[in-house]
Amino acid sequence: MLGTAAIEVDATKVEVPQATARLVPQPGEAYDLVEIETDRGTTACHYYEAKGARNGVVMVGGTGGGFDSPAGGLYPRLAQDLPNHRISALRVRYRDPNDLVESTVDTILGMRYLESQGVSAVGLVGHSLGGAVVIQAAANDPKVRAVVVISTQAAGTEPVTRLPEGTAILMIHGDADTVTSPRSSEEAYRRAREPRRLIIYEGAGHSLDEAAGSSLSR
Repeated sequence: MLGTAAIEVDATKVEVPQATARLVPQPGEAYDLVEIETDRGTTACHYYEAKGARNGVVMVGGTGGGFDSPAGGLYPRLAQDLPNHRISALRVRYRDPNDLVESTVDTILGMRYLESQGVSAVGLVGHSLGGAVVIQAAANDPKVRAVVVISTQAAGTEPVTRLPEGTAILMIHGDADTVTSPRSSEEAYRRAREPRRLIIYEGAGHSLDEAAGSSLSR
């Protein structure tokens, strides 16, 4: 049983309900299906377990819904590699990918599931709407150590000013994004506290497929 939590999302007080999680092994796949049941509905997740891991990463997409991923399948690639480094990964499918509040609740339920598996430090990765979602979720949880925001929308990023002290944030955008302006990331970066980093890829669009093979070492 995953316990309740009171959170603030987009200046609205929200009660994350108690939840029951069911793990369903997926033969031949790198992940197990996790179904988190609440009175709000079922949040489905793909769980890539690293046995005994104390660190975990939650990845979320945008308004496209499903288990979508930016940058040419970045999420499944990362999720399969992270357990090799003793980091468990969880990809979350929103119940309503057009609702910031409910998508944040889904993400926090995913974080609670990782905690139930022994994870004590969490990183969050979000694309598009998911950028605002992970900022909202991180602002509510001191266990979050790092946040990666990809092609974020502007709405909902205001809590970047109150991330837990020491939480690192990386913001990535393409300067050819016609869906969400790179100014959204630039403005969120301006408001964020250190440690922070902003990367703008020349010629890259909203999905960042053009930068899928690029290094972040620059």
